[in-house]
Amino acid sequence: MAQVTLSDIRKSYGSVNVIHGVDLGINDGEFVVLVGPSGCGKSTLLRMIAGLETITGGTLDIGGRIVNDLDPKDRDIAMVFQSYALYPHMTVATNMGFSLEHRGGSKAEITERVNWAAGILGLEALLDRYPRQLSGGQRQRVAMGRAIVRNPQVFLFDEPLSNLDAKLRVVMRGEIKSLHQKLKTTTVYVTHDQVEAMTMADRIVVLNGGRVEQIGAPLDLYDRPANRFVAGFIGSPSMNFLEGTITSHGFATAGATLPLPDSAQSHVGRPVIFGIRPEHLQLDPAGVPAEVLLVEPMGAETQVTMTLGNTQVIGVFRERVALSPGSVITLMPDAAAIHLFDADGGQRLE
Repeated sequence: MAQVTLSDIRKSYGSVNVIHGVDLGINDGEFVVLVGPSGCGKSTLLRMIAGLETITGGTLDIGGRIVNDLDPKDRDIAMVFQSYALYPHMTVATNMGFSLEHRGGSKAEITERVNWAAGILGLEALLDRYPRQLSGGQRQRVAMGRAIVRNPQVFLFDEPLSNLDAKLRVVMRGEIKSLHQKLKTTTVYVTHDQVEAMTMADRIVVLNGGRVEQIGAPLDLYDRPANRFVAGFIGSPSMNFLEGTITSHGFATAGATLPLPDSAQSHVGRPVIFGIRPEHLQLDPAGVPAEVLLVEPMGAETQVTMTLGNTQVIGVFRERVALSPGSVITLMPDAAAIHLFDADGGQRLE
């Protein structure tokens, strides 16, 4: 296990800058998730930690060593790829033990480590099989086993669940988190799926355009997003946004006026973005009218798409609501859960 410190890390391809001075300290034993939309630089950043991409600027410290110029094999890290990258002609046991064999480990040591890893991952019965005989989830566990037999200082995961179906992703999410809790190895995990990030991370790093938008615990980012981008990216369904102006009577948007907390009175006259999460819209006879566009019963909750003023919003209601497209309901936002963002820069207003 080790601390990982990125100091002003930059990456350029010729004149094109893709990573713009990232600073990040990852604690020993911490599970950190890099998340963001496609093209934000998260996989490039992970590959720089792994040594698969050169670092244009800044320093990378793993376990107290500057590793900028070290080969991947000398960084004491192990990486699990999206594609599993298993050798098709080797058995599960041989795949898992290959890196130890390559390093000159004895047969007894390799067998001991492979059996230990197989026990943790529930692969004991599969050691003599070949990758073609395994399901996607089993292949991913083998890829994880190949990583943990090396007992590295840092695990790196590059979107390891994206090739699995939805149900299996949920199962494997739990298995990876459970593995981390057992081994306590420093882990950096890349995903574009913010649900994965929320459920697995000790801390989340939200990236956008090669820059860090916010770093924090999952619920900190959910409850207090630093800007509109983070607010819209974290959470599913995503936060609702309405454009308007703060007045002495509340938030005025086209066709509606919504209540605001008293603290907003210091911003009267200011154009802002009003943010409210779907679950914080409540059915209330004293609320503002909204026309129902789509009703999606989910079992434990009902998701309703509506028009409020001239903006389309989504509400998530725990109660069973009998609604149909074209009907009008009245909504009241939870005043304690309102988010306000600057209309120009998108930064959170306090």
